[in-house]
Formats: sequence, structure tokens, C-alpha cells
Amino acid sequence: MSMTTSIERTIMVPFAHRVYFTRSVFTSQNRLLAELISSPAKALVVIDQGVAQAFPKLADDVVAYFALAASHVRLVCPPLIVPGGEVAKNGRDLVDEFHRQIEQHGIDRHSYLLAIGGGAVLDAAGFAAATAHRGVRHIRLPTTTLSQADGGVGVKNGINAFGKKNFIGTFSPPFAVINDSDLLGSLPPSEKRAGLIEAIKVALIRDAAFFEEIERTSGDLARFEIGAVEWVIRRCAELHVRHIAESGDPFEFGSARPLDFGHWAAHKLEQMSQFALSHGAAVALGLALDTLYSYKKGMLSSESLERVLILVQKLGFSIFDLLMQKNNAKGNWVLLEGLEEFREHLGGELTVTLLEKIGRGVEVHEMDSGLLRDCILELARRSCLQPATL
Repeated sequence: MSMTTSIERTIMVPFAHRVYFTRSVFTSQNRLLAELISSPAKALVVIDQGVAQAFPKLADDVVAYFALAASHVRLVCPPLIVPGGEVAKNGRDLVDEFHRQIEQHGIDRHSYLLAIGGGAVLDAAGFAAATAHRGVRHIRLPTTTLSQADGGVGVKNGINAFGKKNFIGTFSPPFAVINDSDLLGSLPPSEKRAGLIEAIKVALIRDAAFFEEIERTSGDLARFEIGAVEWVIRRCAELHVRHIAESGDPFEFGSARPLDFGHWAAHKLEQMSQFALSHGAAVALGLALDTLYSYKKGMLSSESLERVLILVQKLGFSIFDLLMQKNNAKGNWVLLEGLEEFREHLGGELTVTLLEKIGRGVEVHEMDSGLLRDCILELARRSCLQPATL
């Protein structure tokens, strides 16, 4: 007779993942946010410093908005202005500050932490919200095309550690995401472009018609015509949320990350640049590399390859950077170490998404390092840069 017994039950926890699209969210006429927040409640608001500088009246607008809703929600203090950019999540300082503010103001599991900013601030705030009291309600207001189209509508939170991107973090769906297109107007050109590369990415692996629409409107997108940009952001976010809800693996218990097409190289390049290279620029490089690799493996047609590379460059992205050829002490290209780090992040077997055709991704479990080197050399030639060893 066995001396071992066990109890096992399947735990089902439903999540509502809500993403709203609006304009002028903090005007008195827009009641979206006030109606989202349950009564009675407390709210703590944090604002990315770059956003606060671009919109000098934003903090006052937030205070005035909550004053109108004071009967059922109390703003516990003036908005907290915090540093943004990738450097903001290169340690625990920002998360610790959020935890201090949550504790100081008595923010509990029925209170709200609202974060207004780019992806780094949203990541740090989401991680703090997920870990304070084992989870307080978190509302994201992304302010970049990248975070409105992709990262800000996801369910991941994290900070960088040990020189690795998002090494510490959680899966925790936000209470809501509010995409306010008015907050995009002051972005510099590089940040205006950033979300467009994520749209190309998701179109390549999920929706050929979406890719064709991006091609058709590429001139408007390159000029940042807001109507075209809003449509692309909404469609990209829709495909992202659909994957989270319908993939069967929203918290990535498996070894595949299909929405991270091009990201094994992107994450490594960001790390190699000490995060001076933006995420959008890095994804463009990784996407170009994996698209060319798909072609050289005989999976993708030459016509499709050219369409992808032309579109990426037409929207203002580079397809090659000298970092892609940087050597380590042993004379090997550092970038290729990103494959093992990508595998390690999820564990299990290496799983990378490549392209079978525009609109259809396919998973592979190995990458030929020699062929990758050939691809990098070709991207250097295509970008009119002479190959160089750093």
C-alpha cells in the first residue's frame, strides 16, 4: 500500500481584459475613467516625467478631473512625477518608490494605481501594483505608440536585472487600459515610429490583410497622420488581446512566444547597447534579421522578403546596426548569445517564431548560427554600411 496521497483540483480564475480607445481622457466631458472606478475608492496617480514635461497642464488636469469625481473616488495626493525611459526599470528604485507611496497612502486591493507614461513606467508601476498586497487594481494609460499598440495592452510587468531585460516581473492583467490618442501628439519622431514596428510584427505572423493595409497607408503612417495611426494601433492592440485571450497560454507556461517574433535579437541588442537603443529600433533590427533568415531557410518567398524590408525602411527604421557584429572575448558575435538567453527566459526547448508567409508564423526549435551570420552580413550590405568587426 502506498504511503503517498495527494489532493489535486483545477483552479479556474477568470480575468476581464479591457482596452478602451478615447481622446482627452481628463476632460470633464469624458466620463470613461470615472465610470470605470468602483465607488468608494482611493486612487494614486503616477506620471512619466517626459509626459509631464510635454503636457505641463496634465497634472493639474488630473487633479481637476478627480475633484469632479470626489463623491466616489479620492485622489490621495497630487500626481507623482517619476523618471521614464528604459533606465527607469534598470533597478528597483522606482518600484520601491511606488511601494512606499502605496503603503503611505493606504492604497489597498480595492484602490487604484493609475500609471500614465511609456512602457518602462507602465512596467514598473504594473509590477509594483501586482506585488503590493499581492495585487492592487492597476489602470494603464499608455502614452507612446509602442505601449498603446503592444506592451501596454499586454499582461506582463517587469524590471531589468542582471543586465537582462524583464528578468524580474509578473503576469498580472491590468484592471483596464485606456489609450488616449491625444497623448501621442508630442512624441519625437523615433517614438512615433516605435509602435508601427510592433504592428508590422503582429501583421506578419497573424494577419496578411493588416500587413497590406500598413503597406497601403505607409505614407500616412510615416507622416504620422493621426487617423491612420489610430487605426493601426487599434488593430494591433486587438490582435494582441485576442492572442492573450485565445492562445490557451496567456501567462506563457509553455516555451513559445509567437508575439515575440524578432525579439530574441531585439532584447539582446537593447542589452548590448545598455538600453541606449530603443525597443522599437531593436525590434526593427530583429524583425529584419528573422525575416531574412526565414527566406534563406527556404520558408519565405523573395517577393515577401522584399516587401517586408522595404516597408520597415519606408517607415523610418534601420535594418542593420554595427552592434549586430560585435565580438566577445572569444571572437564570437555577442548577438548570437541572445538565442540561449531567449530560451532561458521561458525555459524548456528553444522556440523561435519565423515566417512561412506574410500573415503566418511558424515555430522552429533551432537556429543555424552560420546562416545568421550570413544574414547579418547581407543586412549590412543592404543598408549600405561596410561590414565591420567591433
